[in-house]
Amino acid sequence: MKDSNKENGKLAPIKNTVKKIKRLKLRHYVLIIVVIIMIAIIMVSGGLNAILRWALSNPINVPDLIWIVAISALSSLITYFVMKKFIVSPLSKLESAMAKVSEGDFTVHLETNSRIEEIKRSYDSFNIMVKELRSTELLQSDFVANVSHEFKTPLSTIEGYITLLQVAEEGEKQEYISKILLSTKRLSNLIGEILLLSKIENHSIAYKSEPFRLDEQIRQAVVYLENKWEEKEMDFDADLDKTYYSGNEKLLFRVWVNLIDNAIKFSPSGGVITLVLKSEADNVVVKVIDSGTGISDDAKKHVFDKFFQEDNSHSKEGNGLGLTLVKRIVSVHKGSVGVSDNDGGGTVFTVTLPVSKQN
Repeated sequence: MKDSNKENGKLAPIKNTVKKIKRLKLRHYVLIIVVIIMIAIIMVSGGLNAILRWALSNPINVPDLIWIVAISALSSLITYFVMKKFIVSPLSKLESAMAKVSEGDFTVHLETNSRIEEIKRSYDSFNIMVKELRSTELLQSDFVANVSHEFKTPLSTIEGYITLLQVAEEGEKQEYISKILLSTKRLSNLIGEILLLSKIENHSIAYKSEPFRLDEQIRQAVVYLENKWEEKEMDFDADLDKTYYSGNEKLLFRVWVNLIDNAIKFSPSGGVITLVLKSEADNVVVKVIDSGTGISDDAKKHVFDKFFQEDNSHSKEGNGLGLTLVKRIVSVHKGSVGVSDNDGGGTVFTVTLPVSKQN
């Protein structure tokens, strides 16, 4: 296997060189065309010179004149077909494809065997652009559909309970009001997370880096969610190194709240949530481990996508934006976040933040 790799390693530069030789730059083709035109001009000039000499001293030799005209016409035709095949046709094809994209057709894909490097790069860039536009269109469609669903659910709940309030007995009114307040809070949280996510993605949120105790912040996040984990009679196993970190304190607090809230949500009553904070040479690593049933391999691929919820019934509280916000905030800090299975059961979310950042 090692010998094979070495052989491949030696052959790779040769293959790349061959590709570079085969694909010429546009200026090379232009140079070839100019040479052809120059040859044609020289031949035509020589022909005119011969014609003048013959006209002055001898009768015009018709076969020679026909030969000169034929050579000139042939040179012009060669120039025309070279320009059309290698430059005009690929550019026309690109123009036609761009017109389709401007009309909203993002399924266009261009292939070319052109040896002109600039045309090949133009086609590749065009295909990448169309792919990104297609992805953006799909994301926007999914975003609108999911936002509509997430708004519709609490609004329908509010409308239903308000209708019931009009005919409710005195003892039932308090219960209905509580349900309305819960749906209103859910709607408010959804709007807040959409706005925050939009600000982060559009870089319109001011980044303020300040030093703070990261271990204390994680403890504060646990206290912040006290009502939720006490209701499920849950416990915490915390191993938090004393860690000073410099970053956006407000945004990072949102990361720990979202991750711990997620762990509480998917852990059974009486379960244990493990929190780990370790300082390494160049990074700090935070792990939030729940005691739930874990996440499927397919769900792991989409867990950070907007509005993704493994439970499609939306029976659990949440709107599918929490983990998306986590990923965006961690990215702002030049860090990374990943999800994996825990050996003892449950799911592990690992956040890695660089100690020294250039933001």
